[in-house]
Amino acid sequence: MSRGDQESVDRSIPSGSDFLQLDIGDAPAGGRADWLAARLRLAIADGRVPVGGRLPATRVLAAELGVSRGVVTEAYQRLVEDGHVAGRGRGGTVVVSAPVDTPTVPSRSTRAPAPAPVDGLFAAEPRADIFDAVRAAPARIDLSPGVPDLGAFPRTAWLRAERAVLHRLTPSDFGYGDPRGTPRLRVAVAHWLARNRGIGVDPDDVLVVAGVAQALTLLGQVLHGDGLRSVAVEDPGSLGVRQQLRSWRLATPPIPVDAGGLRVDELVASGVPAVMLTPAHQFPTGVVLDGARRRELMRWAADGGLIVEDDYDAEHRYDRPPVPALRAVLPEQVCYAGSVSKLLAPALRVGWLLAPSRFRAALVDAKRTADLGNAALPQLVLAELIESGALERHLRFLRRRHVRRRDAMIAAIRTHLPDAVVHGAAAGLHLTITVGAGVDDVELATAVLARGVKVQPLSWHRQLPGPPGLVLGYAATTTAEIEQGIATVGAALR
Repeated sequence: MSRGDQESVDRSIPSGSDFLQLDIGDAPAGGRADWLAARLRLAIADGRVPVGGRLPATRVLAAELGVSRGVVTEAYQRLVEDGHVAGRGRGGTVVVSAPVDTPTVPSRSTRAPAPAPVDGLFAAEPRADIFDAVRAAPARIDLSPGVPDLGAFPRTAWLRAERAVLHRLTPSDFGYGDPRGTPRLRVAVAHWLARNRGIGVDPDDVLVVAGVAQALTLLGQVLHGDGLRSVAVEDPGSLGVRQQLRSWRLATPPIPVDAGGLRVDELVASGVPAVMLTPAHQFPTGVVLDGARRRELMRWAADGGLIVEDDYDAEHRYDRPPVPALRAVLPEQVCYAGSVSKLLAPALRVGWLLAPSRFRAALVDAKRTADLGNAALPQLVLAELIESGALERHLRFLRRRHVRRRDAMIAAIRTHLPDAVVHGAAAGLHLTITVGAGVDDVELATAVLARGVKVQPLSWHRQLPGPPGLVLGYAATTTAEIEQGIATVGAALR
């Protein structure tokens, strides 16, 4: 009998641990250390405690189970002798290997979604979960658009900002906050937009949201409640935008885009009361709404039209001067949305929405109902990055890296797709290419994925007829992978 098993425990007091839902009452008398070691081996084997995971401190687990510390120490020692865990001093006891009979399939509760099959993934009419399915599909090279260089995420600056924020927080700061967002981030965003986009806005009018996707969802809800039933969209234009708007039963009539941007004359002729557009860097063509079209759009808005402006990729410009945001000159006719998904990482889920005064209260109500507001800690860390100048330094770094990758993709297209026409090279995180009229771009994307490379068919982003093509992201991929990926596209096309 071990030293720990000699201890008498008052069984009238329930003892158990949230860790693995351990209940010491299940242990046989005189064999608690053996029982605990067996339970831990099983948890390591089935993946509930993965390699690299840390076990609770012996003193903590012993207190939760209501046993002596010796019981837990003995169980841990047996796992050390087996080679499954190792003591790391202040780093605790860490799992370093799993038992040889580790199941190859995780338990049902932790199993990841099965990858979508390649055949049938790229359908002419993409389903609502198509982007989830594409992200889950296995591929050796991912040329999907809309993702920045995730490997360049400023971890050191983020950790420094996080430490500074935590050092200043008071206990009350950990409670529920303003559904509009933390005051500090709203001030920081207002300053950022003034410096970088020419937008003057009161911080009280900034609504912090979980990315542009949530901004569109909240807008769709509020506009539908206000009696609106359709929002015109660019064509070609983002499939994801159409999906967000349609989730609130808003029709999305297409308005053509040409070299000057949205055809405002066709918008006027359509009679639709609102339009969603990406004027600074149109997705997916990359064109900029030119001066004449901007003036036409302003006249249309002055007559009662509503503009929803997604400031997509506006910061990522390389070969052209900055383009002012429409919101800067039409504050009461423009709902403006932006985020840090293309600046830092989509995983942060932080964005902002500026709306005309007549919609603000309803949007705040919708945000409150949706989630009571974004998580406060990431907001405060982001505010620290903005205020310290770290975010602008990161943007300058990204521009240099993205230009190299864009140039590598253009060179690869010239080599492997000499007949393709490149669009949108002056800014952004992606290129669009159009190919011969006889090509089915859905079939081409399917064939390319079967060879291990992800791309998006241009026809996904169309409602009107147009030339086939592909939308190709370059920011999150190395130059070597870009070369290999484009060579694979060329081989599939041939």
